[in-house]
Amino acid sequence: MRVFIAPLNWGLGHATRCVPLIERYRQEGHEVILGGDGESLIWLKRRFPTLRIEELAQLRVRYSATQSQVGAMLSMLPDFIRFIREDHRRLQALQARYHFDLIVSDNRFGLYLPKTENREPRTENPEPRTVYLTHQLRIRLPHGWRWAEPLAERMHAYFYRQYDEVWVPDYEDYAGSLAGWLSHPKQLPAHTRYIGPLSRFNTQNINYQLSTINYQLSTINYQLSTINYPIVALLSGPEPQRSLLEESLIRRYEKQAERVLIVRGLMQGPLTRTTHGNITLLPRMDDDKLIAALLNCRTIIARSGYTTIMDLHALGLLHKAELIPTPGQSEQEYLKKWLTERKKQK
Repeated sequence: MRVFIAPLNWGLGHATRCVPLIERYRQEGHEVILGGDGESLIWLKRRFPTLRIEELAQLRVRYSATQSQVGAMLSMLPDFIRFIREDHRRLQALQARYHFDLIVSDNRFGLYLPKTENREPRTENPEPRTVYLTHQLRIRLPHGWRWAEPLAERMHAYFYRQYDEVWVPDYEDYAGSLAGWLSHPKQLPAHTRYIGPLSRFNTQNINYQLSTINYQLSTINYQLSTINYPIVALLSGPEPQRSLLEESLIRRYEKQAERVLIVRGLMQGPLTRTTHGNITLLPRMDDDKLIAALLNCRTIIARSGYTTIMDLHALGLLHKAELIPTPGQSEQEYLKKWLTERKKQK
């Protein structure tokens, strides 16, 4: 089987959470081809250097520096429409070339194939199958825009109904879910199923399932004493909010004695370590070093993005997390509130 997997380039989370799917299909002996754009595609190239890569339409996301992202998102609508159309066009060209058996789109609206007449969705001949991966079957908007949530959900549903299947990376049980209201609509679309959380930290290849983690230093080949940071901050997401959080954390900790590690979430440029007094900044880290740092720290500071939440859940480290939503990003604000309330109930 030939499988095409392509994540949205909106931060790195969509790319990193595709790792378990990529590894699964490779381990089963299938041919995997990757698609995408921007920094998420750079990350995939580094993670899977031997896999074939196809560049798709580019989406340049830039947040507002203010507490509201509504204006920034509205200004992006024309570009987003062009992005969807270009993705759809490129996929049809790639399908004619590669004849994919399975296409998995992580939140890229346009990676579906035209429906055969009188079949909606395609069920008589499931190949090629198209799959849409998302944890947001419901859309959370800012308070002043809540009236528009039903409209936003219908627009989202219009696109994911073009796919043969919708996969939700969450638990089906609402009380135990990580995304809560976002992934549990009142009526679940018939072609939708829950596949459980996805994290690059719990694939068979990396073998970091908590039940099998070996805490011996030799297994990670990295001395914990060299990364003994009580506080580890993981930065992610579009600019300028990524940089604004970095600056805020430096101001917060620069006069304190505790060692702080800030992983800046930058895919381009040299792997240069810089220091700011007690603060160490790294553009990025390999997974083994990152996991060792997270296991050994006291506090993890991160955005409340869904992939980050799934990663910390996979490592059993959500209890260490200080989650900071991106200002004006209602989804992240909701996720922090949901997880805080769930924690209180335990």
